[in-house]
Amino acid sequence: MTRNLLIRGMIAGLLAGLLAFGFARVFGEPQVDHAIAFEEKMSQAAGEVAEPEIVSRETQAGLGLFTGVVVFSTALGGLFSLVFAFAHGRVSSFSPRATAALLALAGFIAIVLVPAIKYPMNPPAVGSPDTIAARTELFFVMLVVSVAALAAATGLASRLRAQHGAWNSALIAGAAYVVFIALVQYLLPAINEVPEQFSPTVLWNFRVASLGLHVVIWTTIGLVFGVLAERVLASHRPSYRLQTAR
Repeated sequence: MTRNLLIRGMIAGLLAGLLAFGFARVFGEPQVDHAIAFEEKMSQAAGEVAEPEIVSRETQAGLGLFTGVVVFSTALGGLFSLVFAFAHGRVSSFSPRATAALLALAGFIAIVLVPAIKYPMNPPAVGSPDTIAARTELFFVMLVVSVAALAAATGLASRLRAQHGAWNSALIAGAAYVVFIALVQYLLPAINEVPEQFSPTVLWNFRVASLGLHVVIWTTIGLVFGVLAERVLASHRPSYRLQTAR
């Protein structure tokens, strides 16, 4: 059963990667080109010698982008299926489609949206090379804290369900998650290294496109995998119920 779900999760991730690549090419890459042009202009004004181009911009925006997005999405789809296999029938009694949709929404919020609120995605020319290690560490700290807090909130909702009901326990756990994340984001240091001359429109469009890319990935995985998983579980329902009961 887990193997069947894993394969379908990777299929859903592959499809998500293809759609995300098209989205990135149309909405994301133009903003990257604007940022690179700004970076080159600032380097020329400072009298810096241009560094040799190891990988052409055409390759970066084409094969490189395609490979990175598709591999990431396929791997994410596989991991998503494993989480689904654990959660479905244990964490909630929702249908496979509803469970997959809720997991995708929760994953997007915890893994993408919450870290991006504190440390948003930046295009080239934004951020000092000297602080890249510190910025990366802070981003992953926020990511790990967000995922751990979501897991804790899920456990809290499960413990409160018998006493307060499913709806009220979900509201209480959700409020606890929001309050805790707000406190963590307040305590973590802020980073603002956007050059004064950098176009705010390009920065905004890049960040929106980056979030949109993840919206496409998580939405596609959640919806497509939900349909595929429902068919698999329907064809193996007796054995799956036995495994869940064990």
